[in-house]
Amino acid sequence: MPSNLAIDDDLLNLAKKIGKHKTKRAAVNEALQEYIQRRKQFEITKLFGKIEYDEKYNYKEQRKVP
Repeated sequence: MPSNLAIDDDLLNLAKKIGKHKTKRAAVNEALQEYIQRRKQFEITKLFGKIEYDEKYNYKEQRKVP
């Protein structure tokens, strides 16, 4: 899907250099993947302290082989 984007050339070239990418496309794709991963991780942190769990639950008991 072709797109025309106005991306700062200095930033793009720096991203290529730091990421050791051969193409601008590779640098942008990796940057988008990292952005999405970071946003997903941030959403998970919003759950901290909100999920209730049974303090009596023994996870080691579940590992025992019958």
